[in-house]
Amino acid sequence: MNVTVVGAGPTGLVLACGLLGAGIPVRVVDGAEGPAVTSRALGLQPRGAEVLDRLGALGDLPERSIGIARIAIAVNGKPLGELKVGQVTKLVKRRGLMISQAEVEGELRRRFAELGGVVEWGTALEGMEQDASGVLVTTTGGRVERTDWLVGCDGAHSAVRKAAGIGFPGAPLVERFLLADAHVDLPLDRDAVAVWLSGEDMLAAFPLPGGVWRLMAPAPAGFPDDGDVAATMAGLLRTQGKLPDAVVTSTAWTSSFRFHRRLADTYRVGRVLLAGDAAHIHSPFGGQGMNTGLGDAENLAWKLALVASGRAESTLLDTYEAERRPIAEGVLSTTSGMTAVLVGESAAARFLRDHVVVRLMNRRFVQKAIWEKSSQLKVTYRGGPLGGHRFGGGPRPGDRVPDRPVLVDGTPSRLHAELGTRWVLFGGERCALVARKRLGEDRVTVLPADGDTLLIRPDGHLAWRGKEVPDALDAWLTGILGT
Repeated sequence: MNVTVVGAGPTGLVLACGLLGAGIPVRVVDGAEGPAVTSRALGLQPRGAEVLDRLGALGDLPERSIGIARIAIAVNGKPLGELKVGQVTKLVKRRGLMISQAEVEGELRRRFAELGGVVEWGTALEGMEQDASGVLVTTTGGRVERTDWLVGCDGAHSAVRKAAGIGFPGAPLVERFLLADAHVDLPLDRDAVAVWLSGEDMLAAFPLPGGVWRLMAPAPAGFPDDGDVAATMAGLLRTQGKLPDAVVTSTAWTSSFRFHRRLADTYRVGRVLLAGDAAHIHSPFGGQGMNTGLGDAENLAWKLALVASGRAESTLLDTYEAERRPIAEGVLSTTSGMTAVLVGESAAARFLRDHVVVRLMNRRFVQKAIWEKSSQLKVTYRGGPLGGHRFGGGPRPGDRVPDRPVLVDGTPSRLHAELGTRWVLFGGERCALVARKRLGEDRVTVLPADGDTLLIRPDGHLAWRGKEVPDALDAWLTGILGT
């Protein structure tokens, strides 16, 4: 069986790498003439970095990124809040990384090529028809090919979603925002995001590698469609940021856009699935968008690989929406609330922001809670169809399993380095025989258990936990695989 992925952004490339690494043929098409060079998303949260690490696609992104340590917030020109992020906690061991989405895509394309994959640029989806056995895909030039599965990773205006007739209800959050990736000499620390709030006005500056700053602010009233974004940003730095010498010398990218929150009615119709922005969009505040798409792709990849290889029935794919849709709903709710507070959409919201919320961000317990939430390392599927009840201490099925050192055939490694496209079983040979038979002889790494037998999914979540009882593991696998 084969899979066609529409969209060569981060979501599509993670899915393609996960499938190809598991031995499933993948075709990746994208209507653009070539890779994007603009930054677009710019925050790689710890979980997003984990996803790339598991796939062998992280490369030297941490070395090329800017590690953000804090968000400094000024209200009416007065520094009032400092939200410390990036600190090491019991849960989070790495910083969030500030780097262009284009750089993330570059590392993913490198990994995809290593696996033997090729992106078909200039190839847009023009139509599709599906039946019980596959999907007829029509692309640029009238080329028609049959695929077993079609996945739309093609963004907010997804052609796949529209062709499948999937609704995308939602509402606008902010009418218009301006954005500029600019070269500007600012007297600000480059390990911090600076935010200035004043009434209904807001300005934010995010450091990017190469001396570039991402500047973002609501468009002033009456701002024309062809207005000078760079000059406007320079003016806002001087008036709102109280930086009288700020001069934008050049820009790498400028844009204006609207914030929407939308969620697809379903993530799957027959043999057509959606992931990333094709399934959900929301405010960029909090840096959750790209990372949520990466999580979608990693979750879907191992499930689709099992189905496409004939080791599981297609009903396993229903667990993809069941596990990932609640995550998207939570992100939409959190980022919408954050946007309402930051832009001060009402007098009451501005009072709450200026006198309560910003000051609370100085509290250590608030900082820890926000950082651990935004890291996405608290994501759990324990309440989903593949979750399970507590079994003694430690994680329960559905929980993320933290990375740790392991020995593989006497060679030092890390647990997460053994995942990505493989399963890990901490257990004995009897359970190993079952896991390899059901999941693939070359798809399971077996390590000695120091307690319960644990089966860990390729996406780093605990699949099964129990005693060294092969029949129990086999019964559980039969339940989820359907075969």
